[in-house]
Amino acid sequence: MIVVCGVHFMGETAKILNPTRTVIVPDARAGCSLAESITAADVRALRERYPGVPVVTYVNTSAAVKAESDICCTSSNAVAVVESLGVPRVLLLPDEFLANYVASNTKVEIIPWHGHCEVHERFRAIDVEQLREGDDGVVVIAHPECPPDVIAAADFAGSTAAMIDFVRDHQDRRVVMLTECSMSDNVAVNFPNVEFVRPCNLCPHMKRTTLPKILCSLETLQDEVLVDEPIRIRARRALEAMIAL
Repeated sequence: MIVVCGVHFMGETAKILNPTRTVIVPDARAGCSLAESITAADVRALRERYPGVPVVTYVNTSAAVKAESDICCTSSNAVAVVESLGVPRVLLLPDEFLANYVASNTKVEIIPWHGHCEVHERFRAIDVEQLREGDDGVVVIAHPECPPDVIAAADFAGSTAAMIDFVRDHQDRRVVMLTECSMSDNVAVNFPNVEFVRPCNLCPHMKRTTLPKILCSLETLQDEVLVDEPIRIRARRALEAMIAL
């Protein structure tokens, strides 16, 4: 059994890759604004509009959307995935801001969707300015799901893993991580000499997972994540294409 202490699409991804195991999420209501911004029907419509253009789908999507995709990506490997296809343009779904970030780091034409993460889209460039006004020595690092003006104003932009590497390599005295607030808490444990300034944008969906709910999941085996087999098989191909890189 696998208990995924996260949102529903994470549980689906675990089930896609582990079909013989029981996969549980502590709260079935834990969704994701980004995953909910696009449907399988939307992807099929895009394929009709852009025939022959490969579909690269962020892992923050439903199993049904992954099943309509050619390959998945994470924020860490999105540029590498796009360039691995060897084509002049791709559809990169569903995060518009991640697509903009990738477009700025590749010569491949990126066709975006209009989805956003409700946590990251709340950050603004003026937030960065105000942080610097309060402390001109603070270092600002941003996740690619942030708006382009935020990324432009930051000292560094990259995936969660890349941000952690940046903190480790630079060991700045004061750092702001423009991402979900709890990520700063997790990273701060490993860098006690770095002070993390937290402009605290919390994910209400992730916060549905609590210790009592995890205990309940273990005791009752609820809520189980199920994926229809035809969808699972197709979605697994997209995930495995990414993993193969």
